Amino acid sequence: MSKTLNELAAMLPGSEIIGDADLVISDIEHDSRKVTQGSMFVCMTGTRVDGHSFIPQAKENGAVAIITEKDGVVPEGMSVLKVADLKKALHVLVPFFHDYPARRMRIIGITGTNGKTSISYMLRAMLRRMGLRVGLIGTIQVMVEDEVLPIHNTTPDVVDLQKMMAYMLEKNMDYVVMEVSSHALDQNRVAGVEFDTVVFTNLTQDHLDYHKTLENYKLAKAKLFAMVSSPEAVKNGKTAVVNIDDPAGACMLEHADCRHMTYAINNEADLKAENIDVLANGAEFDIITRFGALPLKLKITGIFNVYNVMAAVGAALAEGVPAPVIKECMDNFTSVPGRFELVRGGQDFAVIVDYAHTPDGLENILKTARQIAKKRIITVFGCGGDRDRTKRPIMGRIAAELSDYIVATSDNPRTEDPQFILDQVVEGVADGADGRPYEAIIDRREAIFRAVELAEADDIVIIAGKGHEDYQILKDKTIHFDDKEVAMEAILAKKEQ
Repeated sequence: MSKTLNELAAMLPGSEIIGDADLVISDIEHDSRKVTQGSMFVCMTGTRVDGHSFIPQAKENGAVAIITEKDGVVPEGMSVLKVADLKKALHVLVPFFHDYPARRMRIIGITGTNGKTSISYMLRAMLRRMGLRVGLIGTIQVMVEDEVLPIHNTTPDVVDLQKMMAYMLEKNMDYVVMEVSSHALDQNRVAGVEFDTVVFTNLTQDHLDYHKTLENYKLAKAKLFAMVSSPEAVKNGKTAVVNIDDPAGACMLEHADCRHMTYAINNEADLKAENIDVLANGAEFDIITRFGALPLKLKITGIFNVYNVMAAVGAALAEGVPAPVIKECMDNFTSVPGRFELVRGGQDFAVIVDYAHTPDGLENILKTARQIAKKRIITVFGCGGDRDRTKRPIMGRIAAELSDYIVATSDNPRTEDPQFILDQVVEGVADGADGRPYEAIIDRREAIFRAVELAEADDIVIIAGKGHEDYQILKDKTIHFDDKEVAMEAILAKKEQ
């Protein structure tokens, strides 16, 4: 997989080559540390770092050319591809350089505020049960069958994403199931990806620090549904799978000029859940389709998981997975890391870790916990720094209204003052507590130990916000921090008392 500078320039009318037009480029890379012999180095100018300052390191590692939008940058001994807009150029060049790998695999994209990770794991399980080879790109990790690769964003940038897809194609993946964030859609990180089935879960308040309004957030999500029905598609069989119990579902359908498959609990839809029975250790319900009823008996619980399962079933049906395979797979599906995950240390109370970091996500898990709680719900949670501040008091109020005891704490404070974040959360807690007790403990480890210390037989301790994450981002460093590990330490310490 290589291209000449001339071939790359031909994709960008108005671009200019300074140097050897016949130079063969073996890779495109924006991280100078990852540059290999024959690469073209991307000189991206960011808010904090200017990629041009890393040209010497890139050259030392084997870069033979750079791509830039700056005038007058001609490093000695290197060729230059000069473009008018670097980001737009990469959106065109990178998929072309890798020979459009997404056109040669089936791609399922999942977007929405909540549920993306769970749905992606369910779909991966169903497709693999069919004997298909599946790649996964998501919040927790990238998987190429059982090989695990690191990930830094829910949806990687165009350079990393196309490289991942090229690798997945090389490893003979039949499918790629990927979470698609609103940021990625707004920034066109998925340029050059041809989707085959796309899923919309729901839209609730999140990322307003970036999108500013819920309308902007919704329209960013809708771009995925315009993409699946692009007239430039080379593959057939496109489907939009949409939750129409969510008001934003109508917008997604409006943008999808392809087959629609709707799902719902409260409205008439192509897939409708009926006879729902949410239990402490699972859930039972029937999915009513035009082909008949699909009865499911799950090992996962919560109404939110009923929606997640319907979304996954809709996408699986759209891709031709037979109903018996779907049933067999979902009846045996157990859990997703950090999603309503039990921490078992032999204690006589439940400890559940969940990624819920939005108002809707927190409300869902607390309502689910309430359905199965025999006694008290003790909730530990915080809100991240450098993110939507408006949701902090909202989440505080939700936690207070749906819990019996609240321990407010830090999440990932990033560059913000943890005490300032906590004060905003506690404002909401105080509004919704209605006499119920609460504490504010800035140290997350101490807060988790406190909640476990308070727990008595048959109580439920909910630790929300970080889920699968094994780190905490502070102002000046990132430290190892895993809610499950800390909870287990607290449980074992309590048993020794």
